Amino acid sequence: MGRIDPPAAPLSDQRAKFEVDADVAYFNTASLSPLLRGSRAAGDEALERRGTPWTISAEDWFADVEELRSRFSRLLGATADDVAIVPATSYGLAVVARNLTAGPGDRVLVLDQEFPSSHHTWRRFADRTGAELVVVERQRGQSWTDAILEAVDERVAVASVPNVHWTNGAPVDLPRVGSALREAGSAYVIDATQSLGARPLDLAALRPDALVATGYKWLLGPLSVGYLYLGPALHGGEPLEENWISRAGSEDFGGLVSYVDEYLPGARRFDVGQRSNFQLVPMALASIQQLLEWTVSRIALTLRARTDEIADRAEGLGLTVPPPRDRAPHMLGLELPPDAARRAAAALEERGVVVSMRGASLRISPHLHNNQEDVDRLIEALASAVS
Repeated sequence: MGRIDPPAAPLSDQRAKFEVDADVAYFNTASLSPLLRGSRAAGDEALERRGTPWTISAEDWFADVEELRSRFSRLLGATADDVAIVPATSYGLAVVARNLTAGPGDRVLVLDQEFPSSHHTWRRFADRTGAELVVVERQRGQSWTDAILEAVDERVAVASVPNVHWTNGAPVDLPRVGSALREAGSAYVIDATQSLGARPLDLAALRPDALVATGYKWLLGPLSVGYLYLGPALHGGEPLEENWISRAGSEDFGGLVSYVDEYLPGARRFDVGQRSNFQLVPMALASIQQLLEWTVSRIALTLRARTDEIADRAEGLGLTVPPPRDRAPHMLGLELPPDAARRAAAALEERGVVVSMRGASLRISPHLHNNQEDVDRLIEALASAVS
């Protein structure tokens, strides 16, 4: 018999690994994560090194970014050849949109109230190709999964879906959606920015054409370092830019003027220019390594217990809380009337509790830096706002 791994267990208190002031209860990871102390230390060291450029060798332009590609591919469950380093979700989506096709009579699916970077990318794609942009709405009480499945048919050329809605964490059943899209012959793009690193994702089972995730939210890294997965069928596509380092032989600085048409293997041709960012890549390396050590399954289990407690206590205050099947482990959207929302925002700010309003939802997005005291402060502030 093969080895049977023990079930995942919640993580212990990890607040000491983060740079979070003691008087702040920060529940806004979905906007911008706190920095890990290890990432901050890596950034400080990187800045010092950047100040002495004579210590940076030709090999250094390649080594760290390839290690980052390798660590991220392990986190995702892909191979390094499938991963491009990009600066933002919008850049990754633009790469994908350039390399997919559609035409008049075809449809492009996006969710209602989707994040602007995604909505605008696919609206422009539809305008350019003559396809119809279809904004999938859900009825009250309906899941996003069911709403998407109702819209999928043979006319859908491209569907861009998250696995949680960015405004409130409402989940999408990607295995069901992906299966329907593949059966319809549709290209299938996942925006995992609001979940990758905090919610398990089985890439081998999902088999998307592309997946994009920015690094400064649930991947706990710096801005301007993000990731794009491309399935092998798209590896031969056209990049957004023709930067020198993506070409075969670019490690030979003396031969750079011997121009070659061949790219580096896999998805590397889609890397952003200046991908070797000596200041930020070491920070991203440290962040991904910490996630690998924690494991996404244990992070999700820990955050699920935290959001479940918040949901139960918020419901006890009379607030509208989505049922467990309609919420992800790491995000919780509470619906408040406009007047109560304004009172809640003021009460939370007064107590040093940081959340965000997104659409009609008070979005609460904890991470491992949050402790029981943070939760108590959050609930006390909400209680004062709705009483």
